[in-house]
Amino acid sequence: MHSALLTIQKNELTEQRLYEKILPLINNPANRRIIEQMIAQEKSHYAMWRDITKTEVSPSYAQLWFYYLITRLLGLSFGLKLMEKGEGLVIGLYHELKNEYPAALKIIQEEQQHEQQLLSLINTRLLSQVSSIILGLNDALIELTGALAGFTLALNNTRLIALVGLITGIAASLSMGVSSYLSAKEDGKNPLTAAISTGGAYAITVALLIFPYFVFANAFWALGATMVMAVLIILVFNFYTAVCKNLPFGKRFAEMAGLSLGIATINFAIGYLIKQYLLPGV
Repeated sequence: MHSALLTIQKNELTEQRLYEKILPLINNPANRRIIEQMIAQEKSHYAMWRDITKTEVSPSYAQLWFYYLITRLLGLSFGLKLMEKGEGLVIGLYHELKNEYPAALKIIQEEQQHEQQLLSLINTRLLSQVSSIILGLNDALIELTGALAGFTLALNNTRLIALVGLITGIAASLSMGVSSYLSAKEDGKNPLTAAISTGGAYAITVALLIFPYFVFANAFWALGATMVMAVLIILVFNFYTAVCKNLPFGKRFAEMAGLSLGIATINFAIGYLIKQYLLPGV
């Protein structure tokens, strides 16, 4: 039982030290106040368990640096919410101890309610542009995977497919950027930021999807690699948004992957028909 208490105590101290470490990096006053509240809360939790165990502990430095680097690389909201989602073991220990230590029940409620409420208030520039990024990402995945599938069977030449796909992708990314600019302007949002977010997400996705056609000589191997790349992009982005915005991951991932791969399959069939009847012998 004593070891379980020390595990909880170490976790509280690790979170406190993480919040203290990232606080100097935050410029947004509202976000700073949220993190300061989190620090105060973790300090009180640690002090309570220290009074019970009569023991001082050290933070988990591996966990501390892991979440610190994640936060620096992928954003404040993602890093902190990912850490909170990883607290299943500690929450389980709280439930085991709540009968012997009634104060633990209060901490459970704070951990599950107050901290989530605070974290949901964190506002970052990336999160504010998520809708624009999703627009560019979705369109690029659905349109380009379908186009590349059709080009693969119709043309069966990796260099030619890459060239046609690149021209198509660049034109589409510029078009998406302009459309997003005009739409944001009508809605009273920052049109330039929206255009860069949408067009940039589209362009980056295009580059990743076309890359296999510059690597593989066989067009069908390249198409297979592109489909794997598309699924990985969908997986990573949906996991990121699911963590940051507390959304269901599985359903969103399945829906987006199904649409992209479904359109690719349809266009592959269209490419086959074009090759058979419009471009025989090519």
